[in-house]
Amino acid sequence: MAADLILYSNPMSRGRIARWMLEEAGQPYEVRYLDYGEAMKAPDYLAINPMGKVPALVHKGRIVTEYAAICAYLADAFPEAGLAPEDRSAYYRWLFFGAGPFEAAVIAKICGWIVPDEQRGRVGFGPLDIALDALERAVSAHPYLAGDRFSAADVATGSQIGFGMHFGTIEKRPALEAYWARISERPALMRASAADDAARSEKE
Repeated sequence: MAADLILYSNPMSRGRIARWMLEEAGQPYEVRYLDYGEAMKAPDYLAINPMGKVPALVHKGRIVTEYAAICAYLADAFPEAGLAPEDRSAYYRWLFFGAGPFEAAVIAKICGWIVPDEQRGRVGFGPLDIALDALERAVSAHPYLAGDRFSAADVATGSQIGFGMHFGTIEKRPALEAYWARISERPALMRASAADDAARSEKE
């Protein structure tokens, strides 16, 4: 019987975030890996995601792209997993902060993009150090981004923090390291990472 959840991914992509979220949701799913290049630009896949990028999730014919949207969708689709708090204020804030201004600031730094001071008001993100200050305060005030319980915000934005420190694109701060240590020990992440790492090894 085919799985109701199909994830299109690559083992070296933001699809790792979506796979972690699927493991947290605890539902059967299938992963279809795509190589970068022609496979992601093929007509069949462009019909799913016209951007020609991964991840993309198909759930009973519904299509969701963008890793933060996939995390939010799965949390709502499977409420029994307890991945979205009743009070969604901090949850939504940090879920989309990670996919918006935080990731934009990281990418700008990596690419050497400098926003002129006179154009700063036109962009939706600020300097990376200010974004890191905000995240540092959040994870210092509570164990998790949305409060005292783990949520999809920790999958989405927590992954960006972990990836950034691992690849050296953000500075390691004690509060961020302690936060990542808390969430990186989750069994769902270990299962997802092991599966993606195995798929990556098969391609090498």
